Amino acid sequence: MDVVVNWTGRSACQLQEALRDTNEAFAARLGIGLRTVASWHKSPELVPRTEMHQLLDQALETAPPAAQKRFALLTAEPSSQAAAVQALRVAIAVVVRGAEVLLVCRRDDESAGIRWQFPAGVVKPGGNPVSAAVRETLAETGIHCAIREDLGGRLHPATGVWCRYYLAEYLAGEARNQDMIENAAVMWVPRNAVPRFIPVDTIFPPILATLEEPQND
Repeated sequence: MDVVVNWTGRSACQLQEALRDTNEAFAARLGIGLRTVASWHKSPELVPRTEMHQLLDQALETAPPAAQKRFALLTAEPSSQAAAVQALRVAIAVVVRGAEVLLVCRRDDESAGIRWQFPAGVVKPGGNPVSAAVRETLAETGIHCAIREDLGGRLHPATGVWCRYYLAEYLAGEARNQDMIENAAVMWVPRNAVPRFIPVDTIFPPILATLEEPQND
């Protein structure tokens, strides 16, 4: 098991993801307030207080072996992953427009099915993931957006692909399916309805925290 020398909001959230805890369950596991967990999602670079380090250490040490392995993968940088894992990097845009978020429905020939995701694009070697996220969103959906926040990165639990997530603001355009080969549909959905389209245990926790934030009228 890897030892965490200095915890940050990001590594604490990665531990939460490895344990597959909701914000409420993670707060209860550590015996802390829900607002503290929310603050880690809001500020990934935040360094928790000393007593929080001890609670996080204990949660990691007592976690099941499978969760410890997931945590090790989540906290590893792409450069330290095996070659097969780092062969593909993807930039993902979580585009919000008021109380709505943009989703695309992928065609999945291998399983003869379709699945909903956030707009995403492959990052070429030496490429800029921010540019890739904006460019591919426009190419796939016809939506112009601007990146507002880097939500962090992880190895996707289902695909094993290294993903970088960005919160993006809608600027202009009408949502439409511009890639009929790869996508089946494009649509805006209410923020609180996203788990109806994407399994909640596969959604990056900082995305859930962002979508759950109250909206100003």
